[in-house]
Amino acid sequence: MSKSSRVAIEGIGLVAPAATGSDQLAQLLTEGRSGIEMVERFDTSSLRGHKAGLVTGFQAKQFIAPGKMRRMNTLSRQAVAATRMARTDAGMEENPYDAAEIGVALGTTFGPVQTSVDYLREYVEKGSSLAPPQLFAESVANAPGSHIAIEFDHRGFNLTFTQRESSALAATMFACSQIVKGTVKAAISVGVEEINDITFSVLDKIGALSSSGTTAEESRPFDRDRNGMIVGEGAAAFVLDGAERSRGSAYGFYSGFGIARDRTASISNWGTGADAVVRAMSDALLDAEIAIDDVDAVWASANGSLAGDRLEAIALRQLFRTAIPPVIATKSYFGEYAGAGALHLATAAIAMRRQWVPASLGFERAESGLELPVNKVGRPHPMRNILVNSLSAGGGIICAVISSQP
Repeated sequence: MSKSSRVAIEGIGLVAPAATGSDQLAQLLTEGRSGIEMVERFDTSSLRGHKAGLVTGFQAKQFIAPGKMRRMNTLSRQAVAATRMARTDAGMEENPYDAAEIGVALGTTFGPVQTSVDYLREYVEKGSSLAPPQLFAESVANAPGSHIAIEFDHRGFNLTFTQRESSALAATMFACSQIVKGTVKAAISVGVEEINDITFSVLDKIGALSSSGTTAEESRPFDRDRNGMIVGEGAAAFVLDGAERSRGSAYGFYSGFGIARDRTASISNWGTGADAVVRAMSDALLDAEIAIDDVDAVWASANGSLAGDRLEAIALRQLFRTAIPPVIATKSYFGEYAGAGALHLATAAIAMRRQWVPASLGFERAESGLELPVNKVGRPHPMRNILVNSLSAGGGIICAVISSQP
């Protein structure tokens, strides 16, 4: 992307574990306080994992009228609430757009699993004629994006992306491409995810989750004692606009993207194709028209998984060699899948505006031979460009560059 086609992040809204709104998330990062806790929403006694980053205390009625709220499931409520916050943050009410000029791109990893289960249970027990039709309408993955378009009258494109851990960044990349092409003037990019007993249990059964054993159940990105991820939920929404329309208050600017496929990955795990990760990172820098030395921080995809963290560490060492910039891993604050990766993006954008990098919770010592300058203490840090990585199980790789200037 040339400098004339960079895309501004004008507003952020979010519903996260222990935080509602970008100011509360910034405070969470400043304090180095995780939103991950013991699960109380459902029974985990028969499982190995017992912790998650779950949203508690969120009041949807503060953002959505009761009559409309009754027609929405949890995903839709959080996505609409996050969008309302992002629009307010961006000042969209004071600077209205034509309805056809705004598109919606939404990412979700698992979609409305709980709603689908609820509908099918009603269908089996009561029959098709008595199963609630509203449950059926909310059982599809694109329901939250549809509610956003209806609630705010956004009549541009409306697409939903599912790319595992990279779903939100995939949606963001598409939204930015459409703004650059001129299909729309602005877009709402959203990521949303819900954790329930079904998804949690499946991830536990396949051994993806951290559990108590030789070490405690914790999220430890890049740490030598890591033993799996801890999952989270929530939503984050972003108002994206062409850089030429930015009013000088942007969090930062998307300036480049890179994508690749690790063909060595299995359908449910990361592979060993570090060259593919290096290619995606290099392509993002090339697209942003910046050199390797221009990267001031790396927002790592690391989530505590054995294979995924090792793959990313190898790739970072290959790309940057001996001059690796500070590496920040934020998923210990809210868990993997939180907002389908959108909370990961939110922390990077907030850090760029504040010129401050948070501590990487859970990291103590690196795996032998894979040492990285993982940031362990929150501190001011001047940044022109942040490289954001998102590696998904199954081999999908998306990288982006967020720059401080248009």
